[in-house]
Amino acid sequence: MMVWEILFWIPVLLLFHSYILYPWLLQWWSRGKSLPAGNALREEDLPFVSVLMAAYNEEKVLEAKINSIFQSAYPADRLELVVGSDASTDATNSIIQTFIDKGHNIVFREFGGRTGKSGILNQLYPLAQGSIFIPTDANILFEPDMIRRLVDCMQHEKVGLVSANIVNTGMQVDGISFQEEAYIQRENIIKYREGIIWGTMMGAFGACYAIRKELFVAIPPNFLMEDFYISLSVLERGYDCVCDLRAVAKEDVSNLLAEEFKRKIRISAGNYQNLNVFAHLLWPPWKPLGFSFLSHKVIRWMGPFLLVFTFIATAFLLRENLFYRIAFFLQLAGFATPLIDAGLKRLNMHNFALRLIAYFYSMNAALLIGLVRYWKGIKTSAWNPTVRNIDQENGKF
Repeated sequence: MMVWEILFWIPVLLLFHSYILYPWLLQWWSRGKSLPAGNALREEDLPFVSVLMAAYNEEKVLEAKINSIFQSAYPADRLELVVGSDASTDATNSIIQTFIDKGHNIVFREFGGRTGKSGILNQLYPLAQGSIFIPTDANILFEPDMIRRLVDCMQHEKVGLVSANIVNTGMQVDGISFQEEAYIQRENIIKYREGIIWGTMMGAFGACYAIRKELFVAIPPNFLMEDFYISLSVLERGYDCVCDLRAVAKEDVSNLLAEEFKRKIRISAGNYQNLNVFAHLLWPPWKPLGFSFLSHKVIRWMGPFLLVFTFIATAFLLRENLFYRIAFFLQLAGFATPLIDAGLKRLNMHNFALRLIAYFYSMNAALLIGLVRYWKGIKTSAWNPTVRNIDQENGKF
């Protein structure tokens, strides 16, 4: 029985460390700390900034997106948008051309054949003139002071990359938007604390971050999580990655579990791609970079296996004592929560805590499927826009 007890407790303790202990340690260690202070710049000394964006069939959000860029508080003569259309078939190209005709500083390229975000960014960044790049997604709306916040934070010589704070909008109780928002905001806090303690923020939100031009690297073909790849490349070169919670951008979060499940599969496959490339950064695990990478990311990526090992071990320990019997049935209930929540949803019954547990188990299932996809080989990084609340309002599901 000793072997099964070990197989039970090691996964439990690892999951406890990643989801509970590590965030608590960050909270404790970050007391009294803040982002490194860079040199305060006068407006006339602000650097030239290039916003990089890949777009595919984003006609519903594109006009608002471009307006949020050029109506920001950052000087227009120090700002450009470099945008590539990944073989869009809707009005994306004509919307961009309309802004060009109005005199906005936009470098626009139309690409035939789907290459995915990574492929588009690889072709865009050599065209950019700025000393600071801000890669972003079409559905992310900039707050007026966001660009200036990111630029100010990058004035510290050790900072190579700064992630924005993505705030979700369009919350709806009948789906997973509140659970997704809770997850993202918790991630924002964890990343912020990693940044202010060690400068080891584990991965920028690819929807919006700033990076020094000289640190932006070509992304490998068919790479799905280019933001994490670029973040770890910056850390590997000895620069800090941080998150500025004051640099706010807004996103219309998806409310549909099926849509988020597909997105998480894609993210998961990209996570394992990155682990294959950057596994050497895990050593030594007692240094800040290895400790952050292991605690925040790698243990979570192993989550499906840890959950399965724990469940199997508990099954063999059922007769040992009441604790293991209770643990076994609690795990059974946990695995069943996605089905229970789906049934209650059909009855128009919504419980936040139950759906949050269902979200946890669903996302671990997505991790497992993503791993299988990675093992089979990823042949393209092309994507389709996630169905958002704006699409649901127009009857698109």
